[in-house]
Amino acid sequence: MRTPRFKIASHLAPAIYHCMSRTVNGERLLDDTAKEIFRKQMWQIADFCGVQILTYAIMANHFHVLVLVPKKTTPDDRELLRRFQVLYPKPTFYQAVRIETITEQLKKGDPASASWRKQQLALMGDVSQFMKLLKQRFSIWFNRNHNRFGPLWAERFKSVLVEGRGNVTATMSAYIDLNPVRAGLVNDPKDYRFCGYSEAVAGNKTAQAGIAAIIATASGNVTENTRPTWQSASETYRLMLFGAGAASRANKAAITPEALAKVAAENGTLPLATVLRCRIRHFTDGAVLGTKAYVAEQLANYRRRTGQHARTRPRLLPKVTDWGDITTLRRLRKNPFA
Repeated sequence: MRTPRFKIASHLAPAIYHCMSRTVNGERLLDDTAKEIFRKQMWQIADFCGVQILTYAIMANHFHVLVLVPKKTTPDDRELLRRFQVLYPKPTFYQAVRIETITEQLKKGDPASASWRKQQLALMGDVSQFMKLLKQRFSIWFNRNHNRFGPLWAERFKSVLVEGRGNVTATMSAYIDLNPVRAGLVNDPKDYRFCGYSEAVAGNKTAQAGIAAIIATASGNVTENTRPTWQSASETYRLMLFGAGAASRANKAAITPEALAKVAAENGTLPLATVLRCRIRHFTDGAVLGTKAYVAEQLANYRRRTGQHARTRPRLLPKVTDWGDITTLRRLRKNPFA
């Protein structure tokens, strides 16, 4: 049986997801202009949907985003209208009239406002709706500006449910931010414009809040108001990216997948910062990532909700580094480093 897509109902508890999607045939379609448009739309849609982007990486043929979906709330009409307007920073004449009409309907309590309110709320507080809206809106822009039609994305999207405590979220986040390093584009992710860490280093307060939230997950409460300062969080996070002696490791090349597979076959180990520079398929295909207890809990919840018995169990990651107690759910039949 195929291991299922895991999802926590957003009204029950906050949840963190690593989401990833690839372009059709893996074609390198996204140039810097497209990446910039995608970046702006991503922040807008996250604001609209009421989710927090912890970090991200936008590449030429795929993107990764680490999303915190908070406990579900019901925004009032004023907040709903603000979020709706976020999607149209430069409204056309029609869009401006539409916003004005909705505003008047909400003030008067017009029956049409109830339908609009229900429609908007259905798009909020849900990682699937966030990803759907993001990919749809960007596809429309991309096709229109490249005289193109048809699908842009090769798949719905992959997602991994990530435990929001201990070193799990920080490890996943570092893996995402190191994408441009793995691709050989830069030696340091701060030099790659289209990733969360770079945007945070450049001074974006929202991106800095995402990194601070990642570091705060070590306390086990991703929604707490007291979080480390950006300076403190950045120092801790940089250790995740480069390990001890960050300056000396900044230009250190990653080992090849073949070399890493050999290390695993010989029961050898490498520093975590080195391993994170290699592709680890469990981070995109593992379904759930967390402690053994957390992964087992999510599997039990899935079986209870669906009545299905997925033939899987919590599994340790390949022993190529000290992962702590990070466990995954899905056993990968292919080379996990390729």
